[in-house]
Amino acid sequence: MEAQLDDFRQLLLRTLNKNQILILSNIPQVPTSITSILKILSSNFDVPLSTLKLNAKILKELNLINYNATRDFRGVELTELGRVILSLISKEDLSLLGNLVTTQSGPQNLGAIINKVRKNILRMIAEAGSGHLGGSYSAVEILTVLYFLRMRHDPKNPRWKRRDRFILSKGHSAPALYAILAESGYFPMTELLKLRKFQSMLQGHPHIITPGIDAVSGSLGQGLSVGNGMALAAKMDGADNKIYVLLGDGELDEGQVWEAAMTAAHYKLDNVVAIVDRNWYQLSGRTEDIKALEPLADKWKAFGWNVLEIDGNNPEQILMALKKSAMVKGMPTIIIANTTKGKGVPFMEGNVFSMKAPNKKELQQALEILE
Repeated sequence: MEAQLDDFRQLLLRTLNKNQILILSNIPQVPTSITSILKILSSNFDVPLSTLKLNAKILKELNLINYNATRDFRGVELTELGRVILSLISKEDLSLLGNLVTTQSGPQNLGAIINKVRKNILRMIAEAGSGHLGGSYSAVEILTVLYFLRMRHDPKNPRWKRRDRFILSKGHSAPALYAILAESGYFPMTELLKLRKFQSMLQGHPHIITPGIDAVSGSLGQGLSVGNGMALAAKMDGADNKIYVLLGDGELDEGQVWEAAMTAAHYKLDNVVAIVDRNWYQLSGRTEDIKALEPLADKWKAFGWNVLEIDGNNPEQILMALKKSAMVKGMPTIIIANTTKGKGVPFMEGNVFSMKAPNKKELQQALEILE
């Protein structure tokens, strides 16, 4: 089977030219005009704009991309066939960090966004004097891949009906989500330094007053239940929205999570993708010392879920798992993402900065490490 897939992959690579592959690999997950994307690619890769326009037209005729196709979508997107083809021609070891994506401040590569998000989380929590830094840092790669490479959403129209939904069930990691939403263009970057301030739109836990937030969260254990409701509603409406829920591993101590797991499996909610930020810590210590979760994968399998295990700080593995989840029918998917709490700044790793804001010296040291 693997040999046949390799043969098919080679056939695709011979059929599509390098400019067509370049276009397919750089279609952003936020609505952006095809002209804007082609101009960026022309400038960055020194390819004539006329050549790229011709190849984009061919990709559209092949039903691999859509643009200017519907009234409610103001940009270019991969078709389902396009997503499958791209997943086949993209090698698993191909680095995503150099991929250009659309952000509020213009095109940036994925690695730069990950780094910038970590810096902004630092500044936000330092300015507020409180916040959950460690748990925010462990989830940065997961959120970045979701919002910039996978989810269908529109910062200019946060209530767009065709959007995928995201629920941050581990709501204390809100600084990471806020930094991602600002980078996506849901609100000005200047709002980030108002974290936890009186009357700010960015409270300590997510609230629907914030553009881009679909569910209030923070009381642990409830996010998957909310996601199930959204997923059932989508199926009843015949809609193709995906529902993504990010859970904390300490949060799995909550019985409601497992009730929701039973419900999702019972209703065959294949439009639900749950991700466990498995950083092995909860507020009061290591998860395995407080209430052991292992064998975690076997538990989810026993509850009727499709289970994938990955390195949750590796963008390539995250994206590949999300692509695999889209191919599963008749059952929900759980991605157990093994991460490092405080990832990115060595002296902040572990539980030391679970609820601790950095002082001026620590802030400066961390920013220097992230440069």
